[in-house]
Parts: sequence; C-alpha cells; structure tokens
Amino acid sequence: MTGTLTIAGLGPGSDALVTPEVSAALAAATDILGYAPYVARVPLRPGLTLHPSDNREELQRAGDALRLAAEGGHVVVVSSGDPGVFAMASAVFEALEQAPQYQKLPIRVLPGITAMLAAAARAGAPLGHDFCAINLSDNLKPWAVIEKRLRLSAEADFSIAIYNPRSASRPEGFGRALAVLRDAGCSDRLVIFARAISSAEEKIETVTLNEATPEMADMRTLVIIGNSQTRRVGRWVYAPRRVE
Repeated sequence: MTGTLTIAGLGPGSDALVTPEVSAALAAATDILGYAPYVARVPLRPGLTLHPSDNREELQRAGDALRLAAEGGHVVVVSSGDPGVFAMASAVFEALEQAPQYQKLPIRVLPGITAMLAAAARAGAPLGHDFCAINLSDNLKPWAVIEKRLRLSAEADFSIAIYNPRSASRPEGFGRALAVLRDAGCSDRLVIFARAISSAEEKIETVTLNEATPEMADMRTLVIIGNSQTRRVGRWVYAPRRVE
C-alpha cells in the first residue's frame, strides 16, 4: 500500500484558522473527500479530485477514502472544526475496524480549531473552567441519552458547549434541551449563541437561559451555556478560575 490517508480539520470557517499542517496536507492530496460544503472550501487544481457527498454518508465516505488510499492515492478526508470532535475521524476508524485489510495504511489525524473554541475566544473565556460538549443530534443516539447527559452536566455545574442545536429536520430538540436545563435549575445561567464564527455572517448574542428561545439557534450556531459562576465583564463573558 503506497498511499496515505489523512483526516483533517478545516477549522470553523476562515482560511486564517486552518493550520499550516492541514494546508500542507491539502496541497499534497490527490483526493479530497467530505461533506459537500466542506469540500467546496478546497480549491480545485490539476491532479486533485474532489469527492463531495451528503452529510449522512460518513461510513460510505470513510470506506471510499480507505479504498482510494489503498490504491495509491494521497487522500484527505476533511471535516469542519476538528476531525475528532463529532466529525470524520471516528467514522474512518469505525470503517477501518470493519475492513482489516486496510489496517496497515499510513493514517494521520490532523487537529483543527473547533467551533467550540473559536466561539469561546470570540466571547471571552466561557470555557475557562471545567466544561463538556454535547451534540444534540439524535441521529446516532436516543434522545433519552441526550437528556440524561444534559441533566447530569447541569448537576455537576459544567459549562456546556452544545453542537448541532437545531435543524429543519428536528426543530424541537433545542427547545427540549432548554426545558431540561431550566428544570435543572439553570435559568439564571448565561447562554452564548455564536453563529457562523469567523465568517462574514458571524453573530454573537448573550442572554440568560430563561431568556433563550429555540429560534435563536440553527445548525450554524454553537451554543455555550455557562456554569453557575460564569459572569460578564463589559462585553466579555468568562468562567472564573476559582470554584467557590
């Protein structure tokens, strides 16, 4: 097997937030695979083939990437943010587990700046103390699991970064999540809505959980819910380093 497989994170949107390591991998690639809007961020050039696909075709995409690499290609599978955070790295290794003939392939995972970290930096330091990340999509896990994790995260007083809060196909999930957190006693917590961070459509809005509504989020929004001690200082939001 003379090919290589790289799983790379393109960051939250701006080319300025793509790491040099990822840029070098893209420049050396013969094939780029990924969800169509992410593949579209990679300029076409001679010697490069783009393979865009739908966002629910992760395992098929991962299998195609393994095959192309085994055939000698220098293959890059792209994700937004970091490929190991609710993205393609897990899908590739899941496909690899089912295809032992590819397990000697040279595989690299190149980190990227996550939406969670980019949003936190824009807002101040809301993840400055213990935090967790929860994906509200119930495509691959039941809602009961999501609800339990939200409830226990609130009880443990974590700041919570919420990915995929609301989509056209499941508009009710974020409202249910807000209700769970209110029932857990989090109504006074600060909530940051960070939409399209590092793009021309970037928007940051901070309200209390009691003021938050489902319509304030969509699939381009990263939501950060502060812990009980998260506070404002001017236009910034931060989590104190000391727990009282």
